[in-house]
Amino acid sequence: MGSGFFGLTIAERTATQLDKRVLVLDRRDHIGGNAYSEAEPETGIEVHRYGAHLFHTSNKRVWDYVNQFTDFTDYQHRVFTRHQGQIYSMPMNLGLLCQFFGRAFTPDEAKALVAEQAAEIDTADAQNLEEKAISLIGRPLYEAFIKGYTAKQWQTDPKELPAANITRLPVRYNFNNRYFNDSYEGLPVDGYTAWLEKMAEHPNIEVRLSTDFFDVRGDLPEGVPVVYTGPLDRYFDYVEGELGWRTLDFETEVVNTGDFQGTSVMNYADEEVPYTRIHEFRHFHPERDYPKDKTVVVREYSRFAESGDEPYYPINTSEDRSKLEAYRELAKKEAKERGVVFGGRLGTYKYLDMHMAIGSALSMFDNKIAPYFTEGRSLDGSLED
Repeated sequence: MGSGFFGLTIAERTATQLDKRVLVLDRRDHIGGNAYSEAEPETGIEVHRYGAHLFHTSNKRVWDYVNQFTDFTDYQHRVFTRHQGQIYSMPMNLGLLCQFFGRAFTPDEAKALVAEQAAEIDTADAQNLEEKAISLIGRPLYEAFIKGYTAKQWQTDPKELPAANITRLPVRYNFNNRYFNDSYEGLPVDGYTAWLEKMAEHPNIEVRLSTDFFDVRGDLPEGVPVVYTGPLDRYFDYVEGELGWRTLDFETEVVNTGDFQGTSVMNYADEEVPYTRIHEFRHFHPERDYPKDKTVVVREYSRFAESGDEPYYPINTSEDRSKLEAYRELAKKEAKERGVVFGGRLGTYKYLDMHMAIGSALSMFDNKIAPYFTEGRSLDGSLED
């Protein structure tokens, strides 16, 4: 298993609850998967190397679990978007509607306006992403805040994207600009890497970095269960074809100012701006004593992943879903015959927020790993002969 949140949760539970030795393999030279964070050397500002990670959950079991390893700040995430020289709060709320349309609305007036504009296209008749979005929020809001951003994210005209890519576009008819609505939210006080290292510090856990699973799997002991968190298609040598992913590129810059944009994340809705957003990491931890004359900004670009790129978001075309079903059948067989189970973002071909990855790992431990050792069940859930 890798050393991201899914793998480390399985490792920690197995080591502490079952008193079993666990080997964690990670092809990278650091712990933590995409949640890894590090101090930018010139400023000391903690940067999330693989994009901003904001912890939030309404799952009390997950919240109680993670609080064993770290304290959290009271950070609440708020996002703003830049469109044609103006700044608006996101998700779309009553403040954005009043500002964008240039007048004060009551909640009922705003609902009526959006409903009137969305009536241009019936949702059931939407043939593509653009039509679906217009049917949900109307053309003016779509063209300002969704069209250009989506085109940059997907490198594709929204008219060419399937309607199913958007299931909902939330509009809040109040002035609440808190990005997440979960019960619990915050950032780890000492950073993500410290949190992840705490999860792995049990003496039963060995972490080997810069080690590719495929280079060493022939050396692993027979009969030892394996939790695989790498790409699902790679495990089966792409026998059903490659699954499609989107990837991200990051451009980091140290700027000689104490504050570049006044907030942690600024989206750029206009298509002519090549990046989708800028992160300014000092704003994630205002309680820290960071330099007053320098800041770190990271511009984020989105594109289709090619071979060798880091996969981030499943594309999930109908072709991908067909391949995925075939791989899931192979995975079931692998669990029964070879004691290999698949988890995490890459191993399930699902985009998982951190709390979802941890929750999924806790469920796998309860339903598969623990019964394997305590009840003699196979890793597919059936009783072994």
